[in-house]
Amino acid sequence: MTNAKPTSAAKPKPWTEVATHLVDVAMGRKPADLVIRNGRWVNVHSGEIVPGTDIAIAAGRFAYCGPNASHAIGQGTKVVDAGGRYLVPGLCDAHMHVESGMVTVTEFCRAVIPHGTTSMFIDPHEIANVLGLPGVRLMHDEAVAMPINVHVQMPSCVPSAPGLEHAGAELTVADVAEAMTWENIIGLGEVMNFPGVAANNPVMSGEIAETVKAGKTVGGHYASPDLGLPFHGYVAGGAEDDHEGTRAEDAIARVRQGMKAMLRLGSAWYDVAAQIKAVTESGVDPRSFILCTDDSHSGTLVHEGHMDRVVRHAIQQGLKPVTAIQMATLNTAQHFKLEREIGSIAPGRLADLLIVSDLAEMRIDEVYGRGVRLAKAGKLEIDIAAYDYPESAKNTVKLGKTLAASDFDIQAPQGANEVRARVIGVIENQAPTRALEADLPVEDGLVAMDRRNDVCQIALVERHRGTGGVTNAFVSGFGYVKDCAMASSVAHDAHHIIVVGTNKEDMALAVNRLGEVGGGVVLYSKGKELALVEMPIAGLMSDERAEIVAAKAEQLTEAMRKVGCSLNNAYMQHSLLALVVIPELRISDVGLVDVRTFQKVDLFV
Repeated sequence: MTNAKPTSAAKPKPWTEVATHLVDVAMGRKPADLVIRNGRWVNVHSGEIVPGTDIAIAAGRFAYCGPNASHAIGQGTKVVDAGGRYLVPGLCDAHMHVESGMVTVTEFCRAVIPHGTTSMFIDPHEIANVLGLPGVRLMHDEAVAMPINVHVQMPSCVPSAPGLEHAGAELTVADVAEAMTWENIIGLGEVMNFPGVAANNPVMSGEIAETVKAGKTVGGHYASPDLGLPFHGYVAGGAEDDHEGTRAEDAIARVRQGMKAMLRLGSAWYDVAAQIKAVTESGVDPRSFILCTDDSHSGTLVHEGHMDRVVRHAIQQGLKPVTAIQMATLNTAQHFKLEREIGSIAPGRLADLLIVSDLAEMRIDEVYGRGVRLAKAGKLEIDIAAYDYPESAKNTVKLGKTLAASDFDIQAPQGANEVRARVIGVIENQAPTRALEADLPVEDGLVAMDRRNDVCQIALVERHRGTGGVTNAFVSGFGYVKDCAMASSVAHDAHHIIVVGTNKEDMALAVNRLGEVGGGVVLYSKGKELALVEMPIAGLMSDERAEIVAAKAEQLTEAMRKVGCSLNNAYMQHSLLALVVIPELRISDVGLVDVRTFQKVDLFV
């Protein structure tokens, strides 16, 4: 890795300022900066693979794409021989949350550039729930400084479900209107309050109206399986895409209503395989389908990949490689009204390009962004200056007191020997949960867990205002067999602290530890700390390098296995247990929430 910043660190000049120069290069009147010769051009506009193609690049943009670019080669032109390899547009992630990677925007870019991601559409609603509009501005400004295209969607639902949770901040219609004037805001982030949209909630309709008036894209989030009138009301409210589908019929319904169906493959969300059958089996037009990740933690990024992983997976589900690549490039660019800037190898577009030796496997040999080689053979070749977050973005975990094991006691109804309790049921590799019920014993007036049947305790600890509040409930599906507890200050979307455990003493130790380090995720067993990932920035992100965070995350995963949890990416499942906009049953600082009815419910049936 070099110590110098890439020459593409600053955004290239607008096309209007360099168009005449691009014409001169295309005509052979001026030399190109870079010519890549003898490639197989993956043309996402025509759906073809065109052999024998040369690409001429100038001013960070494509100037000529066609046979024999000798006329564009001058004394100072750098020439690269593709050797018959594929020339693929840089990949776009249409919907994602940087904070889920446990790292900053800078570190996220460092991790994903070698995997061919050159454009990201990020929704920083995690930091917004902690720090409000100033937090969004921090990530917006960091995104502008990146050597790839990191566009920001203004968070729409902070809190995500008013009245059912209390976040660390609140965003208003006026905040959205202000953000729409910022240079790098591309649209409105996922509108999670789908009942609010269907009911014409003035905040939701106001935010959507401000976005449409600004000529920008409205992101959707309809997390209900009900495709009846609430769905139709939601679509009529203005949402233009949705990534919450899990079935083929979900994708078809969205596309028929003029929405883009975003199919996600994150660290724990495996929603591509079922929905892609809408294309491969039902013959729905693939132009309305877009690939994304939504949530990927650092371990996935470092060890498995990013959008290259998603494209590879889509191909394995039966898509033609060019079609899968369209869903991760051109379709995304068109959706966000950026077709003239990104998403294809064509004149005038930013010169974001991958040289790929195996298309079906997405084996990426070289990555170019804005005409500069950024990575080769999986290794980053540039340096990206660190972005320093101010102290105001740290020390955000305020517990109000030192917690004790007794804070997690659940009192039984007087005289009861057994209770029937509601239990949150984890579904592996999916964001929804199940609303379960279980008969639990009462010991000394306290409701006990049922570890034999995988029912352990969950608690949400308020951490924004230091109230000392604790909400206790039960959860099933983690498979813990030993005394243990895992606590996390990443708890979508309000981001209080969630702790899940089989032992109350460990639960208290884990929560208190997060108070000491300013946030993160930690696992205790029998009083001993087994793993810790510190996340001091808003309690959501680490300030360390991605590979260091990935190593700590892997240690956490291994420690979870040792105490009995074999779920795939169980940390991601853990972090969503307070997400009160996705059915069926969730926990918040208000209590247990039945997301099918958007009502608070009692712990005991």
